[in-house]
Order: sequence, then C-alpha cells, then structure tokens
Amino acid sequence: MKKKFHLFGVYGIELEYMLVTNDSFKVAPKVDELLTLKAGELRADIENGDIAWSNELVAHVIELKTNGPTKSTDDLAVKFHENILEIDALLKPLNLQLLGSAAHPLMNPNTDTQLWKHSYSEVYALYNTIFNCKGHGWSNVQSTHINLPFYDDKEFEKLHAAIRVILPLLPGLCASSPILEGQITGFKDTRLEFYKTNQKEIPELTGFVIPERVFSKLDYYTTIFEPIKRAIRPYDTNKILDQHFLNSRGAIARFDRNAIEIRLMDIQECPKADIAICALVIEVLKALVNKEFCTLQAQKVWTKQDLFLILNDAIKYGENAKVENKLYLKLFGLNGSATVNEVWKHLYQTVKPKLHQSHHEAIEIILEEGTLATRLLKAVGNDTSEKHIISVYQQLKNCLINNHLFHP
Repeated sequence: MKKKFHLFGVYGIELEYMLVTNDSFKVAPKVDELLTLKAGELRADIENGDIAWSNELVAHVIELKTNGPTKSTDDLAVKFHENILEIDALLKPLNLQLLGSAAHPLMNPNTDTQLWKHSYSEVYALYNTIFNCKGHGWSNVQSTHINLPFYDDKEFEKLHAAIRVILPLLPGLCASSPILEGQITGFKDTRLEFYKTNQKEIPELTGFVIPERVFSKLDYYTTIFEPIKRAIRPYDTNKILDQHFLNSRGAIARFDRNAIEIRLMDIQECPKADIAICALVIEVLKALVNKEFCTLQAQKVWTKQDLFLILNDAIKYGENAKVENKLYLKLFGLNGSATVNEVWKHLYQTVKPKLHQSHHEAIEIILEEGTLATRLLKAVGNDTSEKHIISVYQQLKNCLINNHLFHP
C-alpha cells in the first residue's frame, strides 16, 4: 500500500521538453539514445537523485519529474536546471539540444512524428490506432503537471473543488503555444485548443476538459470512470488500457496514488518560470481550500459548462481574456469585470507573503510582460519566415540553459 499524504503535504512536478537538432532545428526522435547514454543501456525510467527522467508517447519528448513526492517547491527550479545541464552535455556529441515551450513552431506532425517504440509501446500503438497520434494534439505538446495529494474523501472534495475553479485561469499564466507549422494560430494556447478535441472519437475521455462536479471516490467512479470504461471497451479488446491513463480531463483524480494531477499548464522556457508558476498555483489552491476567498459550497456549485466558457476564452486570448461572469470573479473576492491577468495579479498579491522569494521575479515578469505566448508573438512580430521563427526560438534554448525568462 502506497503511503498516503495529507493536503499539500507533498508535491509531484513533471516537466516535458522536446529534443531538437542544432542545425535544422527539427524535432529529433532520439530520446532513447539520450536515455541509453545516461544509463549505459536503454531504460525508460532513470532515477537521477531527486529528479527522474523518462520517455513519453513520442520519441522526441523527454519528461523530467520529481523522483517521488517532494515536500517543497523552493529548490526545485535549481534541481531541474541541474538535470537540464547534464542532459545538454550528453546531447552535445549528438548535435542535439533541449527546447522549452509547449509546441514546436515549425513541426509537421504528419512527417516528423515518431512514436516511442520501446516499453509501453503496445499502449501507445493502441492509442495511435484509435486516435492517430500524429496530430498536433498528440505529438507536438509539452506540458507541466502538478500532482497534489489527498488523504480521504473529505480532502478529495476540498481539493477537487478548488482545482476545478482555478483551471479556467491557467492559460492566462502558462500559455506558450501561439505558433504552429510556421503560422500564428490566433490562440495563445494552441496546445489546449487541440487538447479539447484530440480524443473526439471517444468524447467520454476528455469531457468538457473541466471535470464534472464529483466530490467523492464513489461518485468519481460512477460519473467519470464507468462511462470511460464502457466507451473504450470496443477498442481495447485485450484490456491493456487503464482508466487512470485514459481519463484526459484538465485535472484527473489518481485514486491509485491518492492524488489529483493538473494537466492544463503549457511548459515554459525554463524551470525557474515553471516552478514559480507551480508554487503560485499551489498557494492559491491552499487559500481556496482554507476558504480564504469563499466557502467550499461556493466552489462546488460551478458546472463544467460554465467553467469551460471561461477556460475557452483564456485558451484563445490568454491573459487578456475578459472574465464577464461576476459570480465567478466573486469567488476570488473581486467585483465587476476583470481580465484573467487582473485576476492573477489580485491572487498573486494575496498569496505573495507565503511564496518563497525565489519565485517572485518570474511571476512578476509574467504578470507585467505577459505569458510566454505573448512574449513570443511580440518577438516574432509580422515576420513569420522560418528563419526568423527559428532565431526567436533559438533564444528560448538559451533561456533553458541559463534558467532565465524570455524577454523579447
């Protein structure tokens, strides 16, 4: 039996990065070579002290994650960055580099995608048969995940309620995917625009992205897991897919490890930015759970449809999305209307005293200068030539190596 933790007792953070070739800047499906260089043999999971490395669905994405639950986010940016530098050194002889941000701006998923061919490959192959994993929503997506524990139903109720109401605001902090296939897409968070529909063949899996109003384990199984199991049965004749794995909402309950995983965050240009965002989101969730803004009941009444409308605007407009729903703003103690950016500024000021000082600068850059998507668009301007886009994203590679934020 896995050890169970109480609310906010520990955290799990996962960061996904793409491998790109130095000269052509194309994605490089060579994560297996990287893992082999590190371990001396191909291992899909490698423990490297406090951080673990593993593969993803596609062969050009590597995931770095806290090696088991960690008690604090304060030193995580440094730890992740140390691993990035180690990976960079391993990649040099291969003429490859890591790149942050949630989507490669030039990748053609139909020609550039290679699925992972090693462990778990039968799961990935089945996914590919059902959904065709060559689309952008599958093969060109890098995200940051936060895993937060709950001890029992009572804690699950509080955590799930708080997470549901915060999800619509996340693109206004994290959007980093404004360009696909050399085109400005019109969405600050194109990754999430694809996320909404990339499993349209079986709509039960993603639902409305915002999870249903379920606040107990039994309810969750009845409302979310049972329909998923029924829907997948005709496709998964050998029963190799797990309901936890299949549930693709923007936050998923992992009853196998008593945690909720938040999945709506685009990865940033460097760990300093990602961990600062994670720390901010965690503090806001703590404040919600502690009823510092509103009651638990006020959080629980929100339907997935109403929250989805706010999320949908934020996917398109990022931090500039206008929140017209006065009752939603009231949840956070705001009156009238506000942009998502104004909501985050208010939330940041409220929890800032509780945030470790190392996170302040990154949050303030994002709140003042805009999401990474906004800063990338500013840098690209009207010149969407391949050459210019590459030159802008080359700067992102430097941000990752130096662990500093991107300034256009």
